Amino acid sequence: MNLTEMIGLAAGFLTTVAFVPQVTKVWKDRSAKELSLKTFVAFSSGVILWLVYGVMLGEFPMILWNAVTLALVGAIVAMKLKFG
Repeated sequence: MNLTEMIGLAAGFLTTVAFVPQVTKVWKDRSAKELSLKTFVAFSSGVILWLVYGVMLGEFPMILWNAVTLALVGAIVAMKLKFG
């Protein structure tokens, strides 16, 4: 593993893990009324495009962390729709 890939993995980890507290808070509170659905839908769309881009380039860090981010943000969108 080269330095570039290590930096990509670290950056992806940090930006992905940033969503864990939000997912946890919404799940615990059973409320997402303060979150903007439009923001999270737009962000999810961007993450999907980054994931596709990573697949097209064959870049493992980009694929890994965008897939995990998509799952976390998807959970937030689902809870926003469920809990309001």
